[in-house]
This record gives sequence, structure tokens and C-alpha cells, in this order.
Amino acid sequence: MISEASEFDQFITDHRWAVLTHLRGDGGPVSSVVAYAREADEIVVSTPGKTFKRRALDRDPRVNLCILSNQEPFNFVALEGTATIETTHLEAATTAVFEQIASVGYRLPENLPAWLEQGDRVIIRISPVRVHGVIRPS
Repeated sequence: MISEASEFDQFITDHRWAVLTHLRGDGGPVSSVVAYAREADEIVVSTPGKTFKRRALDRDPRVNLCILSNQEPFNFVALEGTATIETTHLEAATTAVFEQIASVGYRLPENLPAWLEQGDRVIIRISPVRVHGVIRPS
């Protein structure tokens, strides 16, 4: 379990979009919307390897991932944690992310290894250390 609160843990499993916040070199926060997948007690995000977020995470691996519901009342669960960058053996985690977003029209590339190489893709793996959120009755 990522969270001891079962409703938070289930929320993480059930959703697919989040806002990833990391830190600039001057300490200021910067955020971007990402698709994610859950792998046991960790979260994986696929991203191009030459992005600012990848360089920032190489410098400072602290992150906050705020997972959002897709409709009102806009519940959320936020995960504070540490990110590591994976540059090899990316197929399984990338496939898991695409499976999460398939229901909204995203499809796994036909030649996944070539797509990963052409985009210089990496996996950001987040190990949560603190979880909090708000889930209101619908």
C-alpha cells in the first residue's frame, strides 16, 4: 500500500492524471501535468529524457505528485517523495502508463523500443514518503 488510508490508496489506483511538482535550481517550484501508472508502492511517469524536469530531478529528486479526479468535487491525493530516473528497461513501465490512459484514446506506439529511443524517453519512478489528500462524498 502507498497509503495507510484505504480510500487514498484506492484513489491512486483508480486515477491516471496528476500534477508533478519539482524544484528549480533556485528552489522555486515548477509543475507539469503527467499521466502515471502505479507499480506496487511506487508511481511511474514516462517523459522525454531531455526535458527540464529530468534535469531538475537529477539535481534535486524531491517531488510532489498531486493526483486529481476527473470531475467535481475534484478530489485529490498528494504524494511527497523522491524520484529516480531510469534510462534502461523502460518497456514495462511505459506500457503500464499507456494502459492507464488507453480509455481516453492514447495508444501504445506500434514499435515501442524505437519510440522510446527516438524520444530519448526515461521513466521517473517516485517512491512516496508522505501521503495526504481530500476525498469528499460524491
